[in-house]
Amino acid sequence: MLTRQQFCTFFVNDRFFGIPVDRVQEVIQWQDITRVPLASNVIEGLINLRGDIVMAVDLRRRLAIGDRPATVAPVNVVVRCADGPASLLVDSIGDVVEVDQGSFENSPPGLEANMRSLITGIYKLPGKLMHVLDIDSACQILNDGEPA
Repeated sequence: MLTRQQFCTFFVNDRFFGIPVDRVQEVIQWQDITRVPLASNVIEGLINLRGDIVMAVDLRRRLAIGDRPATVAPVNVVVRCADGPASLLVDSIGDVVEVDQGSFENSPPGLEANMRSLITGIYKLPGKLMHVLDIDSACQILNDGEPA
């Protein structure tokens, strides 16, 4: 019997990503962000999430995709990292999808170097590929100060 897993999906530029639903704390619209002086450019700043201070990581910069157009407000996907919550700034949110674990494939060899360490693999969905984001690698910047 195949095991099924649910993923919260989102878009960064034209790429489609998924993260396990059990690692998502919540999805919220744009929040005011306080800049952090001398922080890596991957760190957009800090948000106040009902009294908790949460680091906001810009996934466009983390994936070296380029800056978001000024006319597009990012969405906060608050995830559970090893050291607590972090907000991943994405362009838009998708749906929750359920996939068979048996359809998981390793990352394609031609995947860009900047994405290789952040993607654990892919699922082929009707009409698109879902890249599975490694949340712990994406949050690595919170521990080291610079992207891994």
